[in-house]
Amino acid sequence: MKQFSHYDPAGRIRMVDVSAKAETERQAVAGALVKMSARTLTAVKKNPKGDPLEIARIAGIAAAKRTAELIPLCHPLLLSHIDVEAKFAKGGVEIRSTVRTTGPTGVEMEALTAAAVAALTVYDMCKALDKGIEITGLRLLEKSGGKSGLYLAPGRTRGTRSLKFETRKSKVETRKPKLESRGKQR
Repeated sequence: MKQFSHYDPAGRIRMVDVSAKAETERQAVAGALVKMSARTLTAVKKNPKGDPLEIARIAGIAAAKRTAELIPLCHPLLLSHIDVEAKFAKGGVEIRSTVRTTGPTGVEMEALTAAAVAALTVYDMCKALDKGIEITGLRLLEKSGGKSGLYLAPGRTRGTRSLKFETRKSKVETRKPKLESRGKQR
């Protein structure tokens, strides 16, 4: 089993030493869903004062660049590309961030930070209309590069545009009856 990398053998917290790691091209894609009522979603789409999704996009980009300031043990990275998409979807706003670098460590935290802050910005822009907005599904969707290579979230194929927001709990619940029925057949 892999070990937590932010602890030394004595159990003290540490920043991982990446100085011996090879510099490779690395990319991470993360996503989140901002759920809101149909009434709020309609109002956001018809906002005469501007597009709140655009400010969320810019906030996500700015956040990715400041990840090392927000997450104590993250390395400051020279990011070569950041893209944040915010688009209307059924029941809310989908956020998707893509971050790239060439370096000795990955950009998963930068992608997740970008998606989280973009989602929080949508909430901030819409909270006057709906205090019940929910941010859900924040997760790493894809990562490539480095020693561990390619990771795709369950149910994804590389480059998939759809975020496919389903919780791990719902996957377990849908599998559980199948396991029970198999047991009864024996």
